[in-house]
Amino acid sequence: MSDDDPTVPVVCEDCGTDTRVSLSDLRETLDRHNENQHDGDDVAQVAPRIANELANVVAEDLDLDIDSDENEDEDE
Repeated sequence: MSDDDPTVPVVCEDCGTDTRVSLSDLRETLDRHNENQHDGDDVAQVAPRIANELANVVAEDLDLDIDSDENEDEDE
């Protein structure tokens, strides 16, 4: 991990852990933890507050309205 590599908060409520993982190692670390500790179930995850904020930023950047039912209405 370099000093320039940002870290991401990761939580596992089942294990009671709260840590930070480098962004470049995030997927591998989550996969390894969940495989070794939780039989592959996605228990450990990026802290929900960060995941939600990231989803909002991406949706805004893509000009998506994730709170709208507009897309569902088009399918009916």
